[in-house]
Parts: sequence; structure tokens; C-alpha cells
Amino acid sequence: MGDNVTPQQRPAQQLSVIDAVAIIVGIVIGAGIFRTPSLVAANTSSETMFLLAWVLGGLVSLIGALCYAELSTTFPNTGGDYHFLSRAYGKRLAFLFAWARMSIIQTGSIAVLAYIFGDYLSQVFSLGTYSSVIYAALIVIILTGINIAGIRMSTLAQKIFTTTEVAGALLVVIVGLFIAPAASEVGAVASAAPLEAAPADASSFLGLAMVFVLLTFGGWNEAAYISAELKSGKRGMVRVLIISILIITVIYLLVNLAFSRALGHTAMATSDAVGVDLLRQVWGPTGVWLIGILVAFSALTSVNATIFTGARTNYALGRDFKLFSMLGKWNSQAAGPVNAFLVQGLISLALISLGLVTRSGFETIVEYTAPVFWFFFLLVGISLFVLRRKAPEVHRPFKVPLYPVLPAIFCLSSAYLLYSSLMYTGVGALVGIGVLILGFLLQMFFQAVPTLELNQPNI
Repeated sequence: MGDNVTPQQRPAQQLSVIDAVAIIVGIVIGAGIFRTPSLVAANTSSETMFLLAWVLGGLVSLIGALCYAELSTTFPNTGGDYHFLSRAYGKRLAFLFAWARMSIIQTGSIAVLAYIFGDYLSQVFSLGTYSSVIYAALIVIILTGINIAGIRMSTLAQKIFTTTEVAGALLVVIVGLFIAPAASEVGAVASAAPLEAAPADASSFLGLAMVFVLLTFGGWNEAAYISAELKSGKRGMVRVLIISILIITVIYLLVNLAFSRALGHTAMATSDAVGVDLLRQVWGPTGVWLIGILVAFSALTSVNATIFTGARTNYALGRDFKLFSMLGKWNSQAAGPVNAFLVQGLISLALISLGLVTRSGFETIVEYTAPVFWFFFLLVGISLFVLRRKAPEVHRPFKVPLYPVLPAIFCLSSAYLLYSSLMYTGVGALVGIGVLILGFLLQMFFQAVPTLELNQPNI
């Protein structure tokens, strides 16, 4: 880092490996695991292919985590992806990423997760017509306040949320594997509609099903944003990434085995809410109430972790660009970037307000974030190759094994998800791309106005 940041303004190494694993597991194991299994089942031809998709998702995520382990241990920085892109491609592209993360990627994710929380909690206790929007806005305000209160408060909350979330997922596993009667495939076929979308060939299997699987695994890369705050230093980040991916993969496999055993592949494929169907089958209305609370807690966990890591990129943006300098202030008492938290919260609330205009706000925000996210994810993967060539002299505490094969697989999977997000999304994607273009125009304005030039690089 550059000399223009004083030690008091720098992040302190206060996170343990357990803290970091709780943050990553909390981000990834969200409400998606209670929705996407039905979509994956609808796009696979058998239970074997269904389960194989989840195994492959874990494998691809582990490969990506190994790539991130090299980048984050070689170049540990609170800016995470922003820092890697800055070193590989320069500050101009890094600015575009930081802009996208502040206005599209992270804030969009916070809004989506807050909506899931609001939708499910509204099933338990409705606040009226705008119940979901009210709950979503309240949870963003409350959790932003908790994170501003300090890193100890936010990490304690995250450990409590993650423990509850994992316990809930294990409850689904126990119910599906040991309490619910095993589904009869004949009965499931008789009671369910025909599978119109079920693919019959391997290419279809590797298509839309993997889009949903990898999206459900998404979020482990957030570990890069806390790499500079680990007590155990650079080597600890390798443990954090590998342990997190292994925990997530095992939980996902167990949950999907439970769904598959209790509901059957065909019934899963025609279900709108596999978790609701499973617990209703065993405990009736009480089960529906319980799954509502469980999914709400899962979303709550992810919202808190996403708020925690998202503000770190905004901090890096303010640290390096004069126009956003207010974001680059690190509050040593709170052990966090307070201004970055506030701005992130306001943008997230603005996106949540879409729910006041249209009830398709949730889907629109998903479309809004996906293409931009996968575009930069691909660039981060390529940056590993670029930095190997540009900075061969830098000590690498960890090197991704089987280089360049594994990084190439990571890049190809990211490129495929970018393609898929453009092919399968609608107007929301165009809005997201439009906001990204606005960031590019703002960057051109930087170049035209000398007083808005870059600060000294902090790389």
C-alpha cells in the first residue's frame, strides 16, 4: 500500500480463521439452496445427474478458490478483486470495477437478499401490502448499523446467524433423510406434471442446470476482501477458502440428497419451493412456518456478510480516487469504513424501492447484477495469468496447483456464466450494463478534468 494511508487508517488484523469461514459460509449458504434445487432438477434427466451437478459445482468452486488463494495471499488487500484488477490492468479498469460493485454488484446482491428475507418473513407475519419492502429496508438499515458499530459486533452477529443457518440446513437434512417417508418414484411421476424442460443429453446437463448450481455456490470470492484483516496472515486465507468450500459443498450435497429422497426427482422438478414441500409433508402448516423462518434467517446471514465485505471495496474506491475520497476513511474505533457503509446502505435502499414500483423488482435486480458480475469475475481469473507475467519476482506463499490448467478452467467457467447471464436475462441486464457505461463516462470525465485525477496508487 502507498504511504498516503496512515497506520491508524489501515485495517487491523482482527479476524480469526473461524470469523472468516463464518463470513464466507454465511454469504454462500443463503436462501438460494431452498429454491434452485427444483430448477436444477428440471434441467437434469435423472437423480444421478442432479447430484453430479452439485458435485461439479463444488469442484469448480474449489478450483476458483485455489486461484483466489494465490491472488489473495500474494497481494492481500482490503480492496480484494479491486486490488487484483488494479495491479493487473491499471487504475482505470479498477475504478470501473469499484463503480460497478458500489452501484450494481454488491448493492444489488444486498437488495436481492433483503427481498428474500422480506418475502419469507411476510409469510410468518405480514405488515400489509408493502410488507416485503418494509422488512427488506429495515434489515438493511439495522445490519448496516450493526456493522458501523464495530467489527466485533458484526462478526459476533455473523457467527450467530451462520450457526443458526447451518443448523436449519441440517434440520432439513435430518427431516429429508430420516423422518420423511421416502418418495416413490412411481407416485411422484403420477402426481407431478411431465418434465418439459428435462434435458436428455450431456450438453443440456452442462447448460442451464450448471448456471443455477454455480449461482448457488456464488459468494466465496468475498474472502478476498478480508485477506488483509486475518490474524493468521497470508497462509490463513488458503485455509479459509478451502475449509469454506468443503463445508458448503458437503452441506449442499446433504440438503439435495434429503430433497431427492423425500420428494423424488420428478416432484422436485415441478416444485416452486422444495423446502416448503418437504416440511409441509412432515409437519403440515407448522412446517411451512418453520421453513419461512429458516429461509429468512438464511437471507439475513447473507445480507450481513455481504454488507460487511461490500463496504471494503467502496473504501478502496475512496482511497484511490479524489472524487470519492469520503469513502476512503477508515474509522479505527469501529474498525471499519463507516462512510462506505452508509453510502452502500443508501444505494441498497434505492434498489429495494423498486418493489414499490413493480413486484418483479426481485427478478429485475437479479438480472441487473449478473452479467456485470461475471464479466469482472472473468477478468479476475485472467489477472492471475497477467500478474504471473507482470510480477514474477513477488513472493507467492501459495501457488495454484496444476498451473495453467486449473486457472484456465476457472476462466472458462466464468466466461460461460457471462454468456448465460446475457442469454437468459432481460431488461434488468440492460439497465445494469447502462449503469456500467455511466461509470465509464464518469471515468472519461476524470481524464478530462485534472482536479479529479487519481490519488497516489495504493498497490
